Amino acid sequence: MEMTQRYLILEDGSVYAGNGFGAGATTTGEIVFNTSMVGYQEVVTNQIYHNQIIVYSQPIIGATGISHDSYESILPTAKGMVVRDVATISKNRQRSLSLDQFLKQHNIPGISDVDTRQLIRKLQSVGTIKGSIVDVADDHAFDQLHATVLTNQQVAQVATPKPYPNPNTGYNVVVIDFGLKHGILRQLSQRHCNVTVLPWNADAQAIISLDPDGVILSTGPGSPLDVPESVLEMVRTIQERIPLFAVGLGHELFALANGASMTRLGTAHHGPNHPIRKIITNDIIYAEEAQEYVVDSETVDRNRLITTYLDLIDGSIQGLRHRDYPAFSVQFFPDGAPGPHDSVDLFDEFMEIMGTREG
Repeated sequence: MEMTQRYLILEDGSVYAGNGFGAGATTTGEIVFNTSMVGYQEVVTNQIYHNQIIVYSQPIIGATGISHDSYESILPTAKGMVVRDVATISKNRQRSLSLDQFLKQHNIPGISDVDTRQLIRKLQSVGTIKGSIVDVADDHAFDQLHATVLTNQQVAQVATPKPYPNPNTGYNVVVIDFGLKHGILRQLSQRHCNVTVLPWNADAQAIISLDPDGVILSTGPGSPLDVPESVLEMVRTIQERIPLFAVGLGHELFALANGASMTRLGTAHHGPNHPIRKIITNDIIYAEEAQEYVVDSETVDRNRLITTYLDLIDGSIQGLRHRDYPAFSVQFFPDGAPGPHDSVDLFDEFMEIMGTREG
């Protein structure tokens, strides 16, 4: 793997020199860091990282190559990868590509030999910041960085524009795609659900016409505040009539639809390191989180919503349940991919709710 010197520059004037791998493109995006020890392929292919450059805290990335069963989307839209060391040889017999080849195929640049510990400490103090991976860290590069305006229409850019099926013979489940990760579809497939994926802007009548046993609001990128009010109207209509399970961005939209407000985190959290308390049992679980927004607990209508999960590090709400309707949500990824499977039983709970309704 041939490497050339490249630079990561930040809008505060910082410059990090390193060696380029993957695509040779110049790119700009929000800089976020992920603390997962494994699963770099699942992370970079997760649509939640649309328009973002991912800094990995794990010091060596690429040792397991790219595997056909670890994609979270077919066409990843992350803007770049920043790592301490990149492995050039994989010991994984199942790999079909090296990480370098994979990034080249998808025109995603990477930069290695960066002091990622120092960079992550900066991100923890300043929060999300815009940056670029460039060939030359000169005034022109910084001018281009400052002039670049990142879209707030991430969901519309990554979600499917047309419905498509994932057929099976079990419960009829509609998944609303806000930037769907494949882990959700895998969990539904393992439970033999007959799935129809609909675009993010599908209205309630289009969903109801499919006569679903349940509806899932998927994960997705960007701010829930940029999603139109019509989506919240859809959520309010569906939760009254059909069992609803919302994940990630879907959880945030579920909260907004039920009168809560959102707060942007000073530092986005991406990784499985925060212990999460399941309130009803007091069990402690770990799950992959990927969030820049949290539900403002002071705005939750306790006559309407029950808090079901809490982050034990920052106290943020990680799960909600409606008091009157068969509707619940979690901020984290219950499917893992990557990360622990401590909460995969939420899909079983969803199945039970659909079964109860059917009976």
